[in-house]
Amino acid sequence: MVKKFSQQRDLFESERSFRLLVEGMADYALYMLDPSGIVTSWNIGGERIKGYVPEEIVGQHFSRFYTESDRASGKPARALGIARDQGRYEEEGWRVRKDGTFFWASVVIDPIYEDDTLVGFAKITRDITERRNTQLRIEAMQMQLAESQKFDALGQLTGGVAHDFNNLLMIISGSLHILKKGTADEARHQRAISAIETATRRGAALTSQLLTFARRQSVNPQAIDLSDRIAAIREVLDAGVGSSVRLAFDIDQNVWPIRTDASELETALLNLVINARDAMPDGGTVTISARNIVLDEALLTGEFVAIDVADTGFGIPPDVVDKIFEPFFTTKPIGKGTGLGLSQVHGFAHQAGGTVKVASGLGKGTTFTILLPRGTDAPAKEPTEAAQFRGSGTVLLVEDNPDVAVVSTGLLEQLGYRVRRVPDAESALRELEQSGVDFVFSDIVMPGKMDGLGLARHLRRIRPGLPILLATGYSEAAADVRGDFQILRKPYEIQELSEAIAKLPRGLIPTRS
Repeated sequence: MVKKFSQQRDLFESERSFRLLVEGMADYALYMLDPSGIVTSWNIGGERIKGYVPEEIVGQHFSRFYTESDRASGKPARALGIARDQGRYEEEGWRVRKDGTFFWASVVIDPIYEDDTLVGFAKITRDITERRNTQLRIEAMQMQLAESQKFDALGQLTGGVAHDFNNLLMIISGSLHILKKGTADEARHQRAISAIETATRRGAALTSQLLTFARRQSVNPQAIDLSDRIAAIREVLDAGVGSSVRLAFDIDQNVWPIRTDASELETALLNLVINARDAMPDGGTVTISARNIVLDEALLTGEFVAIDVADTGFGIPPDVVDKIFEPFFTTKPIGKGTGLGLSQVHGFAHQAGGTVKVASGLGKGTTFTILLPRGTDAPAKEPTEAAQFRGSGTVLLVEDNPDVAVVSTGLLEQLGYRVRRVPDAESALRELEQSGVDFVFSDIVMPGKMDGLGLARHLRRIRPGLPILLATGYSEAAADVRGDFQILRKPYEIQELSEAIAKLPRGLIPTRS
C-alpha cells in the first residue's frame, strides 16, 4: 500500500513538473486542442506570442489564429485532418495576434490518442518573424550582389564589344575614305575593298557569338563531312593561330558525319583555336583531331563524334576552370576580349545535342573536346569556290528596312533576277494576288500582325508549290522552324544567297555560268 501511494505521488509530481515546464515556456506557444479544434489549455508562451490570457482563449476555436483568407479556404480544418491522417502537420505561415497584427509562425500539430481513440491535438507555435526577416534581408543582399556582378559582367561585355567594333568601324571608314578619294591606284582600291570584306566578316562573327549566347541564333542544321569542312576552313584556322603557333591535324579517316549548323561549327573551332593561341604567347602547337565515340552516360547516350582542340600552353588554373564557359568571363585585359568565345562554344555544342568538356593541367596544356551527335544523312558535297550560280525569273522581296532592301535587291539583280519589293507580309499577300512570282524571299522579323515565318507558313498552305527563302539577323521564332524552310543568316554575301536559292526544294534551279 505504501509502495502504491509512493508511485502515485511520484506520478503526480512528474505530471506537475511537466505541467509547470509547459506552462512556463515563454518562447513557445504550447497548448492542447480537443478533436474539433477547441483550445483546452494555454501556456505563458501562447500569451506572450499571441496576446491572449487563458480566460480569453480556452474554449475558443484555434482557427481565430489564422488569417481571414486561410479561414475562408478551410486551412485550419485541413491542418487537423493532415495531423490525424499522417501523424503530424508542420508548416510555416502567417498567423494573427489578438491585436490584429501578423507574425510569421512555425507550427507543429501532433494527434493525441488514448486507447486508439483520438482525444485531441498537441500544438506548438513559434514566432520566427525575426528569423524570416533576417533571411529575407540576406536574400535581398544576395540579389543586390548578383545584380552588381551582372552589371560588372555587362560592363566587361560592352567594353570588349566596343573595342572590337570600333576597330572594325575604323577599318571600314578608313577604307571607304580611300575609295571615295578616287585615286588611280587599283591595287590600293583592292586592298581597301578586301579590308572592308574582312571587317564585315569579323563583325558578323562577333554578332554571331552574341546571338548564340542570347540563344537567338537561327541555325540551319545539315549533314556535314567533318574532314571536308575542316579542310575548307584550314586557311581561316591558320590565320587564327598566327605565325608563332603550329597548327596540326589528326582527323580519323573513318570519322562519322555530323548534323549541325556549319557556320556555328566553324565559329566554335575558330574560337577554340584563338583561345589556344592566346594560351601560348611564346609559341607552341595546336592540334585538331576527331574520332568516333559511343557514349553511355547519364546525359549523353549514343554515337558521337569527338572533336579535340589541344594546345601545349600553360594550362588553366584549377580555380578558373569551372568559370571558363560563363558568359563574359575572361582572363584577358579589359578591352581585349568579350568573354563570349568559350560561351559560344558551350552554347553551340548544347544546341546541337552534344556538349563540350575540358581537360587541363598547369604546364601541361589544355584540351577542349566538343561532342556532337552522329549524323544519319549523307553529307552534301560543298560547291567549289569558283562555281558561280545565275538564275532568271521574278522574286518577291519582303523587307521592311529600305537600306537592307536596296542591298538585297542589288545582289538578286546581280544573280539575274527581277525584284519586286514590299515592306510587310500583308503587302506581300496582296502582291501575290495581283501577279505571280517565281519565289518569295522574306525577312523573318517584320512589323505587323504577321512576321516572315507566319507568312511562309501561310503561303505553304495556300501556295504549296511556291519556293520560299527566309532571312534573319536573329529571331526567337526561327528556332521553331527545324528545317521547314531554308534560312539565310544576315549578313550574307552574294555566293551564300546564290547557294541558298539553289537549295530551294522547288521552283527556280539556277544554272551555272
